[in-house]
Amino acid sequence: MSDKISYIIGGSSGMGLATAKKLVSQGRNVCIYAHDAPKLEAAKAELEAMHGGRVETRVINLYDFKAVEAAIEVIGAETRHIDQLMNSAGVFAPKPFIDNTWADYDKYMDLNRSIFMMTQAVVRNMIAHKGGAILNVGSMWAHQAIKATPSMAYSMAKAAIHSMTQHLAMELGEHGIRVNAIAPAVVVTPIYGEFIDPKEIESALTSGFDSFHPIGRVGRPEDIANHAAFLLSDEASWTTGAIHDVDGGVMAGRS
Repeated sequence: MSDKISYIIGGSSGMGLATAKKLVSQGRNVCIYAHDAPKLEAAKAELEAMHGGRVETRVINLYDFKAVEAAIEVIGAETRHIDQLMNSAGVFAPKPFIDNTWADYDKYMDLNRSIFMMTQAVVRNMIAHKGGAILNVGSMWAHQAIKATPSMAYSMAKAAIHSMTQHLAMELGEHGIRVNAIAPAVVVTPIYGEFIDPKEIESALTSGFDSFHPIGRVGRPEDIANHAAFLLSDEASWTTGAIHDVDGGVMAGRS
């Protein structure tokens, strides 16, 4: 059994789960952190039914800093090499700037705080094992404002993730650790359930945003997973500090 393992923070659905499937199909051992226990259990069953790899799951509320501190202790005791980390946890609830409350703002920044500190714990493991790859999920919204979905607090938080990516790449390169990010545009995932009926997410996004992307369609979790697995792999061994626009061409321009 391999002594290496991939950690995915926020992997019970959407991009994180799709990436876990990709990694498990490659025979990798994967450990998923997420807050929804039933969804996490379902994800584990689905992944274990696939060939290759071994799946572990850990329930965590990233807004509970005591729980995060406990998770950091567990990560610190990990003897295996955590050679891949994907930070995929996220929340998206568009709201005009003038309507934001303290709680709305904290929703994003508190999440970043937990990602920051858990990443630090994983990095200590990577340094001890002399290498690794980190992938952060940023956003197109960190690059530009979209009037249809006013989301300043979200965009600020994702811009911070982009900045974190570049700073970590500079600091950790000497330890053989690569750090990159992806900036997706509209992808059909449960994250839109904050303001769209979960049963209507796919139809709402395809009808409203297919034409928003030059490639002619919204993204799917698998589109992100394919690129994520590449950036985490040795095939991207000379890529670090990059923010990849996996966005159906949105940053290139729109009609």
